[in-house]
Amino acid sequence: MFHIKRILYPTDFSSYSTQAYFHAVALAETHRAALTILYVFNPGADVRPDRAYWREQLEQIRPANPNIPVEHVFLEGNPADVIPNYASEAGVDMVVMGTHGRTAQERLLMGSVAEQTLRTAPCSVLVVKLPKRPVQDVKPDVELVGKPS
Repeated sequence: MFHIKRILYPTDFSSYSTQAYFHAVALAETHRAALTILYVFNPGADVRPDRAYWREQLEQIRPANPNIPVEHVFLEGNPADVIPNYASEAGVDMVVMGTHGRTAQERLLMGSVAEQTLRTAPCSVLVVKLPKRPVQDVKPDVELVGKPS
């Protein structure tokens, strides 16, 4: 049986990462696993060079369920290198991360942190993407006849 005790959720605070967060929390609840929330500060790429700002943003991410053990980790470097290295050093069982869903050409030019993590992480990696279109309301299987009481 596959046991998940430590889940790593790397974030870049985008909507793509937020989508992955919901999966990471659900998996942590289901498997009674600890959740590590990681932000990799990249001095050459971050719009705001203020480390204190990003640390504060990181610390604000907390699951509503107080039974999930949470650790916040702030590291510096290239996320594509740092995430799999941290996963290896910390003994992570699963990485849950978002992807921007770039095209093949964009990946060639810019690289993909999710793709590189998939290739080099020592554990399973769940890559979550945003739906291409909004979820539509689903009609119920049973309709009420007459007025509800």
